[in-house]
Amino acid sequence: MKIQLGSVCTLAGTLALTVGLVACGSAQRQRYSQLEKQFFRAAERDRSFRQEKPGGKIDRDILDLGTFIKAVLAQNPSLDAARQAWRAAIEKYPQVNAVEDPTVEYAFAPLSIGSDAVRFGQVLSISQRLPWPGKISLAGDAALADAEAMQEHYAHARQQLAFAASQLFYDYYAVTRSIELNDEHKGLVENIKATAEAQYRAGRASQQEPLQAEVELSHVIHKDLILKTRLAAIVASMNGLLHQRPEHSLPPPAEISLPSDIESKEDTERMQDRALKNRPELRAWKSSIEAKQATVKLADKKFFPDVGLMTSYNTMWRMSEHWWMVGVSLNVPIQIGARNGAERQAKADLSRVQAELASAEDQARVDVEHARLGLLEANHVIHLYRERLLPAARAHIEAARIGYETSRGSFQAYIDAERSLRRLELEFEEAKAQVGKKSAALSRALGLMPGLKEEGSRR
Repeated sequence: MKIQLGSVCTLAGTLALTVGLVACGSAQRQRYSQLEKQFFRAAERDRSFRQEKPGGKIDRDILDLGTFIKAVLAQNPSLDAARQAWRAAIEKYPQVNAVEDPTVEYAFAPLSIGSDAVRFGQVLSISQRLPWPGKISLAGDAALADAEAMQEHYAHARQQLAFAASQLFYDYYAVTRSIELNDEHKGLVENIKATAEAQYRAGRASQQEPLQAEVELSHVIHKDLILKTRLAAIVASMNGLLHQRPEHSLPPPAEISLPSDIESKEDTERMQDRALKNRPELRAWKSSIEAKQATVKLADKKFFPDVGLMTSYNTMWRMSEHWWMVGVSLNVPIQIGARNGAERQAKADLSRVQAELASAEDQARVDVEHARLGLLEANHVIHLYRERLLPAARAHIEAARIGYETSRGSFQAYIDAERSLRRLELEFEEAKAQVGKKSAALSRALGLMPGLKEEGSRR
């Protein structure tokens, strides 16, 4: 069996060179490489907490907001799912960036083996289908833009997870602090009850006053049960974000710091412009538009035929000059209706994404304004409680205590003053948590990472 290997090798080299010429340029390769590097950096960043803490467990005596958010980002499986979706989108590029595999065929005539009448008959052919110039490049552009959109979806998922963690943390702080305050007021009501009993024994009070104090004490005990039940539910939700059992205990929360005023001094228009630049979901829409634009151009390229190159070595021919054949083929794009439909579909998808981006930008501006106003209101409420309501309530209960103990005031005024102070102090802790929540909402609206200011708008 003799084959002119030199001719076949020459043809194979020609095909390989042709394939190399249609491969996409280095710019796309660099873009793909950069996406891969960003993916691995993101994965390493999210796992960094696990490296600092074996198993990613929180083993601190006090739990601060930043530590909790980092633990959630390191351990929550939904973020890993978003990251893997990004990786899957990245790996679409090498698939669309490649031409079809070449086809190699070999056949021989069995009856010619060992025949003295004819030579051994065999046919070897190699063919390669090549798309029209520009098709592969446009498919690569679309795939890379889709991968960048998925990168922004991952960044958005990370931001949303940090925001959810911050909201739970502030609830955790408010309820924990409320339980402590309720315990303090339980002791205060017990002292009031003891004072009423002493006044009753001394004949300076009626029996109704100790009984009224006992009723108020029961309300305080009931409030303790409500708060502890709410705390257990919040801890279960926090453990859910941490991907651990809901009954797992957590360290007590650190004291939260309250901003004296809205964090950003920018006017609302400038804040909205920052949001349009920083918000990852808007960047995702912009990358999707780039992908759709490439798809529209690719649909236009589908009207051009693909090229097929082939060569064969066939010893069936009588003359040896005919043994080696080289040929070319073209598919005939006669299904114009199908191609027109694909082009119209691509243009409609592009228009849809552009409209959705415009809608998302409008919503982003509204989100910033709502968050800004919400934070201003929360800061105003804190100022009102801290500067006016709480000082007045503390002065009121002190005056009511002195008045009752000196028989110049009523017991009802004393117990009402205690109830009012207890309510205001519990509301103040909720108001402090609201400031933290509204601040996190503003960070999210601006495209920043809630609770992780050192990251800013980084992905």
